Amino acid sequence: DQITLHTDGYVTMPLQPAFNLISGSTLTISANSNTGVTFDTERFDVNGDFASHTFTAPVTGKYQLNAQLRFQSVDTAADYYQLRLATSNRTYGPLIDPGPFGSDPEYWNISFSVVADMDANDTAIVSLRQQGGTQQTDIDDASHFSGCLLA
Repeated sequence: DQITLHTDGYVTMPLQPAFNLISGSTLTISANSNTGVTFDTERFDVNGDFASHTFTAPVTGKYQLNAQLRFQSVDTAADYYQLRLATSNRTYGPLIDPGPFGSDPEYWNISFSVVADMDANDTAIVSLRQQGGTQQTDIDDASHFSGCLLA
């Protein structure tokens, strides 16, 4: 069935695009460049729209996209760290300035959620940018990327 209407009023669509992935390994990032995040462990990928670290929208619509990165050995000498969620239409990117930290934190999290307008065959990928500082930061294997079609 493409659509199931339950007697209590719930509607489920078993082929509705949805994915949840985790990074299965630690990844060292390079200073002054965007480092693509490897998400190689699927918790689920309904409709099979995630491959090669890229989500590809199967239909035009509004997509809820979420990324959370946990990184290790944050360098306070870096100008900033930016989580970058790049779609074909726009790049979103919250950032942190590690300068005010008293010392290099062992762990730090940065997360972001957005409702993104995507056309059929548009893509979404996650990367982390460290601007300045020393190459010492790793993206932890507990990082994740998820999304689903809203409308």
